[in-house]
Amino acid sequence: MSTRSRSAPPLEDDLRLPRPPGVVRRFWSRHPVLADVLIALLSLLLTLTPASTFRDPGGAPHPAGIPLVILTVIACGLLLRRRQWPLIVFIVSYVLAAAFLFAPTPIGSVLLLFTSYSLAVYRSSRVAWLGFGIGIGSLTLLSAVLTLVGVTDLAIALNSIVSELMLSLVGTLIGVNIGGRKRYVEAIIDRSRQLLRERDQQGRIAASAERARIAREMHDIVSHSLTVIVALTEGAAATPDADRARAANAQAAQTARSALREMRSMLGVLRDDSGGTAPLLPLDEDLVATAVESARAAGFPVTLRTSTTRTEVRPLPRQVRFAVGRVVQEGLTNAMRHAPAASSIDVIVTAGDRQVRAEVRNDGVTDQTGPGGYGLRGLRERIALAGGTLQAGRVGAATWHVVAEIPCPDEDPDEAHGAADDSSWTAVGIAPPAPTDPRTPPPPETS
Repeated sequence: MSTRSRSAPPLEDDLRLPRPPGVVRRFWSRHPVLADVLIALLSLLLTLTPASTFRDPGGAPHPAGIPLVILTVIACGLLLRRRQWPLIVFIVSYVLAAAFLFAPTPIGSVLLLFTSYSLAVYRSSRVAWLGFGIGIGSLTLLSAVLTLVGVTDLAIALNSIVSELMLSLVGTLIGVNIGGRKRYVEAIIDRSRQLLRERDQQGRIAASAERARIAREMHDIVSHSLTVIVALTEGAAATPDADRARAANAQAAQTARSALREMRSMLGVLRDDSGGTAPLLPLDEDLVATAVESARAAGFPVTLRTSTTRTEVRPLPRQVRFAVGRVVQEGLTNAMRHAPAASSIDVIVTAGDRQVRAEVRNDGVTDQTGPGGYGLRGLRERIALAGGTLQAGRVGAATWHVVAEIPCPDEDPDEAHGAADDSSWTAVGIAPPAPTDPRTPPPPETS
């Protein structure tokens, strides 16, 4: 049973090549062996008859008759391999033409017509013209020498040279034309196959990139929200205070609704093909402040410190603020999941003219803390797309930190959100979170 997918047709089906023109041409292309056998028999019939019946001037059999017959049979038999050995067959045909110069009567052969054609089609046009020139030149030189020494007559030499010249020239011209067209069509088909392979590869690469993109966005939304919800519900179940439990449950429901709203927005954008591999911008502009407030609401001691060294007080580009927010979100999520007994979680954001540095540092790391999972992997991909670098690991015995450095390009005025003021919060692009007690859940919502 074939393992090839039904949805992936072979390349030949995708090419949809038209049928070659001509019924006769298609027949010979499908039966190359039969064509070679017929050509060899025709050449043998047209060449062997005059080579085996000539006599010397006295009427007696000529002593060169038997060797010429043997050489003719060998040369015609090699026509069966003219596609695989075109140069060898071509040389043997000229050797036979040279041997005919020793006959007492003019003898012709059609071998050069087929061998010159085969050399041009199955090797190259350049080799065919070189073979034509060298072959005719050598045959002419040999004829002149044999005529001067009296081995052959001038009429026999001229007849042989003219006949072999015409046959070789016609075969070379036809072969160059057909061989050039054949190689051109093969080059087009090979290029088409290459383009189809590249199309399939680009499709697989695009699908893989889209899967990685969806995985990053899903993890950023689901993981952080579920971590906060789990912490709030566990706290609500553990506290005997009914008001505090209701407040924690209300905060958990609010976090779930926010995650659901962001999930719907993400799915809507992912259905749009114009997004490419760019990260999806969240609905919440103050992603850092929202992540810090959610962690504090879950009872974790989170502190946020921001500073700026920018010479021009203006908001950061939206994409940079988003990347910083995802770094803070992932760092807080890991701290809440892997260091629930942390006594301090510090979020430090420093904005400069050239780059922004975001760091999340927490204590309470145990020996069971393993290597980074899907969150850090997706975060590295996200920071790499922004042109930045990410470091994550232990600092000391029980401290973990996540540090990202993101380049800060000049912001397009069309992408600015809100006016800048002298506050360092606005200059960094983060709204200051409301001061709350790290260990106190928010007040209950009123209906």
